[in-house]
Amino acid sequence: MKPSVLTIDLAARLRDKRVLIVGDVMLDQYLFGDAERISPEAPVPVIQVEQEHCYLGGAGNVARNVTALGGRASLVGIAGDDEAGHILENIFQQEAINAHVPLCAGRVTTLKTRIMARNQQMLRLDRENPCPLKPEEENLLLDHLAPLAEEHEALILSDYGKGLVSLSFMEALRDLLASLSRPPLVLVDPRPQHMHLYQGAFLLTPNLKETAEAVHLTTRSQDEIITAGRGLMDRSNVQHLLITLGSQGMALFLATGEIWRMPTSAQAVFDVSGAGDTVIGTVALGLAAGMPLLPACMLANFAAGIVVAKVGTATTTPDELVDAVMSWPVPDLEKWA
Repeated sequence: MKPSVLTIDLAARLRDKRVLIVGDVMLDQYLFGDAERISPEAPVPVIQVEQEHCYLGGAGNVARNVTALGGRASLVGIAGDDEAGHILENIFQQEAINAHVPLCAGRVTTLKTRIMARNQQMLRLDRENPCPLKPEEENLLLDHLAPLAEEHEALILSDYGKGLVSLSFMEALRDLLASLSRPPLVLVDPRPQHMHLYQGAFLLTPNLKETAEAVHLTTRSQDEIITAGRGLMDRSNVQHLLITLGSQGMALFLATGEIWRMPTSAQAVFDVSGAGDTVIGTVALGLAAGMPLLPACMLANFAAGIVVAKVGTATTTPDELVDAVMSWPVPDLEKWA
């Protein structure tokens, strides 16, 4: 049986709810074409490029997912004063994202170029220089954050390890949130090397590989996943933990000690790029709409099931999500503890 919060006026409940995203912003470039011959220069396919598309990546893709579901996303990050940075600015306007992403001389905008042939990824080229923020850049971001933080019900920290998250930035962010009369719930898409920096967050959303790396344990079985998840909660001192398990779905570790596994809702899997962004964006939007955490995670499970059936860093719409919730089979929750 579907929880009532997933079936009654779902699209209306999510509409215009506010989510603040802070993190590493990137540009995702896709070159689409066909591969009909092998190069005479080397044993590699020749791709005749027919289309080029650019999308928001990293923290930008989280914001894109929130707005696609009808929410209102504000984005705080930093980019370089280069061609990719200016493309980002244009996309922010097209996507109706309230972006506070200054373009700073000397920084390089992270650009990921994926070369696709017949909807299959052939190669990815990364151009980046993930150096830590300079003190003046960190202060600039905090100046943008201060007036926004209290206006949003949820805050997502999207850490792609590209330089924004550091000990000094996290200490300043915690001080800022502590000064608010109504601080937002903090959700974190983490990096294993930064797990010690997320102390006190409401929810952490690592994948299985990140969880294993963070606690230096194997996660091949249910018991091993439970041990690793509990160890990660102790280490990072967060209230709740949502581990995405790929084809196995998700495992939600609650502060009460309960653990619930949700089998995947996906009807087909074509491309998992950006699925983690969809999950954390949907959970945050559900929480901002007043949903309890477990139903919000179930909703994110449906959203992820939709986007993995699409090509690239895709999003889903309110109509698609409502249709999935109403017509797809509901995965049976399995209580692990």
